[in-house]
Amino acid sequence: MKWTTPTDLKTQVQKLWDRGLLLSTLAGGAAVFPRRLTLKGPNSEELSARFSEVRDWIAGLVAGAGPYRIEWRSVNHRVLGTNDIPARIWIDSLTDALGMINKRRAAEQFAALLELTREKQPKLIPWLAKRPLRTLELAEDWAQLLALIAWVQKHPRPAVYLRQIDLTGIHTKLIEGHRGVLAELLDLVLPEEVIDAAHSGAAGFCCRYGFLDKPSRVRFRVLDPNIRLLGGEADQDITLTQAAFAVLDLPVSKVFITENEINFLAFPPVPDALVIFGAGYGFANIASAHWLQQKTIYYWGDIDTHGFAILNQLRRFFPHSISFLMDRQTLLEHRSLWGIEAQPETGNLTRLDAEESVLYAQLHQNHWGDHVRLEQERIGFNVLLEILRQL
Repeated sequence: MKWTTPTDLKTQVQKLWDRGLLLSTLAGGAAVFPRRLTLKGPNSEELSARFSEVRDWIAGLVAGAGPYRIEWRSVNHRVLGTNDIPARIWIDSLTDALGMINKRRAAEQFAALLELTREKQPKLIPWLAKRPLRTLELAEDWAQLLALIAWVQKHPRPAVYLRQIDLTGIHTKLIEGHRGVLAELLDLVLPEEVIDAAHSGAAGFCCRYGFLDKPSRVRFRVLDPNIRLLGGEADQDITLTQAAFAVLDLPVSKVFITENEINFLAFPPVPDALVIFGAGYGFANIASAHWLQQKTIYYWGDIDTHGFAILNQLRRFFPHSISFLMDRQTLLEHRSLWGIEAQPETGNLTRLDAEESVLYAQLHQNHWGDHVRLEQERIGFNVLLEILRQL
């Protein structure tokens, strides 16, 4: 029997809650009530053949009535005569709906958050109407978030670290944990001219709203023994801030970039060269080093779809970058060391050269097997030495 039961009706109302429609009405969202619920009952044949079951079904709906209202219709049956059958089920009010799914206390909590927001930041009411359940999740921190928003309004683009915000109950972890939500809220209340739209997402939060951010860093090794930035016998493994690296302009002609730390550390001496430890996706830390535009840049990544995607991204900033040990021959000579790429890249990589594009397509199309990859650290050190001699 697939006739609607009181449990089914409760499930329908629960779905309204899960979609945020019930709480949204408190914040001025679209009217929901009175609302007709879906009702499936017996057809004429079932009414005759299963009358006792129909009677029990009606009794069950009647017993559950209270939160919902039953609208009846009269059915004339040639055998059973005239009978009243449930035709429609209605929820007439928000109070009835909340009582049906035991959410009145949660709704009261949301109403309190709504009232606080109307008092402190009325421009945020549309956000609460759109995301009421998210608001409830933030209930414990909501007052602090509103206080933080007010502070940013009074101190637009403050040029301080998040740690320096001096507000009771506000700490760095609170802000970092809610950067995504804070960004949505700040965009609603701040003037457009104090928001740097070039930055977005959690990673771009500080730049977007004018806070100081932890500086990006560049780690590199000078490979030429005759070029020493550190005195004595100190290891030339150096880490600088992005800004310091940008103005360095080292007297080298070749720059290698590798994604594996051991390869970076073991990279052999090369005259007139340095090696940079890459960071996977993202080259913003070296993009402002315009002196690199005058150097020959060699990139060494994994031979898999993501390796080529990272190369493609590097060429956004340095179009003249040359890949090495990322070719078909290297891949096939290391067949016994192949691994499996868990989640291959599927994008259209427009900055690869012809040979790289063919290899990327073959990997993407599983030309040699399912999601083949060759990690750079699996390539023999002698192979690296030989390619460096050729370069």
